[in-house]
Amino acid sequence: MTEVNKAPHPGDGPPPVGGWTRFVTARPRLSLLAALVLTALAVLAGSGVADRLGSGGWEDPAAESTYATKALEREFPDSQPNLLLLVDSGRASVDDPAVAARARDLTERLATEQGVTGVGSYWQSKSPALRAKDGHEALIAARITGDENAMGKTLDRIAPHYRGTHGPVQVKVGGIVAVRHEMQTIIKEDLTRAEMIALPITLVLLVMVFGSAIAALLPLGIGIVAILGTNAVLRGLTSFTDVSVFALNLTTALGLGLAIDYALFIVRRYREELSTGADPLTAVGTTLRTAGRTVLFSALTVAVSLAAMMVFPQYFLRSFAYAGIAVVLLAAAAALILLPAALLLLGHRVNSLDLRRLFRRTAKPSGAEGTAWARAATLVMRRAPLFALGTTALLVLLGLPFLGVKFGTADDRQLPSGAESHVVQQHIRDDFPGSPGGGLEILAEGRATQTQYADYKQRVAALPEVVRVDGPLVKGDTAYFTVQPKGEAVDSAAQRLVGDLRSLKAPFDTKVTGTAAVLVDSKHAIGERLPWAGAFIAIVTLLLVFLLTGSVLIPLQAVVLNALSLTAMFGAVVWVFQDGHLSGALGFTSTGSIETTLPVLMFCVAFGLSMDYGVFLLSRIKEEYDRTGDHNEAVRHGLQRTGGLITAAAVILAVVMVAIGTSRVTNTKMLGLGIALAVLMDAMVVRSLLVPAIMRLTGRATWWAPAPLRRFHQRFGLSEGEPAAPAKKKEKEPAGV
Repeated sequence: MTEVNKAPHPGDGPPPVGGWTRFVTARPRLSLLAALVLTALAVLAGSGVADRLGSGGWEDPAAESTYATKALEREFPDSQPNLLLLVDSGRASVDDPAVAARARDLTERLATEQGVTGVGSYWQSKSPALRAKDGHEALIAARITGDENAMGKTLDRIAPHYRGTHGPVQVKVGGIVAVRHEMQTIIKEDLTRAEMIALPITLVLLVMVFGSAIAALLPLGIGIVAILGTNAVLRGLTSFTDVSVFALNLTTALGLGLAIDYALFIVRRYREELSTGADPLTAVGTTLRTAGRTVLFSALTVAVSLAAMMVFPQYFLRSFAYAGIAVVLLAAAAALILLPAALLLLGHRVNSLDLRRLFRRTAKPSGAEGTAWARAATLVMRRAPLFALGTTALLVLLGLPFLGVKFGTADDRQLPSGAESHVVQQHIRDDFPGSPGGGLEILAEGRATQTQYADYKQRVAALPEVVRVDGPLVKGDTAYFTVQPKGEAVDSAAQRLVGDLRSLKAPFDTKVTGTAAVLVDSKHAIGERLPWAGAFIAIVTLLLVFLLTGSVLIPLQAVVLNALSLTAMFGAVVWVFQDGHLSGALGFTSTGSIETTLPVLMFCVAFGLSMDYGVFLLSRIKEEYDRTGDHNEAVRHGLQRTGGLITAAAVILAVVMVAIGTSRVTNTKMLGLGIALAVLMDAMVVRSLLVPAIMRLTGRATWWAPAPLRRFHQRFGLSEGEPAAPAKKKEKEPAGV
């Protein structure tokens, strides 16, 4: 990346070394040694964290459906199977004597396994629902007891003894416990592969950006410290609360991405200061007062966006808040404490091992990159209305598919088509009667007579969306009914049926659960809390950006433009993952819907990353405006200084997210590829085109604030650069404006 010299003010001496600089550079070797010891302890503390994480967390724990599910599991455990053995008899019928004898033997053996209850099969009950339409497959159902980790251990212990060939039958293992366990295993494997892909590519890109191999290794080191530290934090949290295994992906992505962003910004500024002739200690001090403040603000804005997920009750979303906040704060702390110590020890050797010497003849001349960004800024501001309208129209157009979004629940189709549990569930969907997994269950609590139960059952059966009602199964004062709806498990008709059942009067308390009921409750929980999360993000972001800039308009622009930058991501999510375009090329199974929590997660993460880049750009613009008082020159200068840096950081983060997006689990693939697209659109379209165009149109009014707020900012605000009174000079227009 081209170095840009900072012109010193005439007569200025080197700025004094501040207290923070003295703190982080007083004992640099000791600081790095302590970091090494803490990192080693984090490795030990975080070992095995993936085995303690859950693969669920999409439901609201306080919802009616959650209460009913737990009550049914407690009162009628045998009726809540989570393990299914698909028994394939080949060309023979499942009623063939040899097949039936072997299937009964497997059923009886499964019933003796520790941690397994409620074992039943087609060969015992002769239930048509447990027999395939063609008569060549049937099911053995059971329930594995315990929490998620205990169920996984039981499945690992027993599955190898049932999977495979048993005389005349072939057995495959499925059910919700197998789906979740296989998902957890695949995510761990995919995460290791993603790291192996991302790290070497990232290192190559960093070498291309810095030239120096020494400088390129520093951001990677910061990222590794942040990731290992966050794993230790997550391991500790699992002792108190549920944490989703999906959070590991965010830990890796943000740990590498943000650490690289922060280290890029600090190392770049440090090298600029060295190039002006400053000694290493002075360069570190100036870097911390300028780029260090920007990194601090950036970390706070990203943490705020991620913290908003804490307002939602689903532990899937809360897990990303835990992981995200931890990794952001650790990345910022490492960049502001460890990196300055390393830079002080390296001094001018930070530029050592220049691997671009081999390509020096073809390299761009010094300053070419900055000049190119300056020319781009001038062009954009010269045609500001055209660029503002054009980029806005493009982003809105790319986001239009999201108007057709349909929300659903995560199921086995998250897994690759060849995954065993996915194969089993797909066979059940395609070949067995009814809509397995789509049934609704009604928990009835309170003393009732058989006549009252029969009358209620008759009224349920009369509802237009109901195919069949079974039950009741009674135990004391508790009973339950199963309802088979028409159509798909979670389509709009099934969701309407949930509302009809809940509004149906009964002489006892009723609560409805099942796949569609869980979806209805999840949508309600998210919809109810979404305005609070949005307000939290907006208010705190407005405050932080005001403290950085002292402007009333810039924070509003930042929030609106950041939200606009996410439209392409949301449009692509629907067009690709819901509608199934590119499903063959990307290797996933489209379910025709988007899991309810994913858009919330993607918004919070992508909005935070967009603010990350926005802070980088605005801080340089503000620094130049404070120095010169020339608005247009400040915008041009800010883009010249940060355009290449932001683009390089976005490309590197996109590489990490794409590596995450190679996962075989659809939600992880959607998260990685979607955020990669959002990051690139933000850096290459919004920051490069839309922001300078809008700031050109708003002119010097961009920096306006009422007198009380100006005084507030003068007292409490922070910004990059040394305080300086704006020069009194005529506004300078870009060439041709």
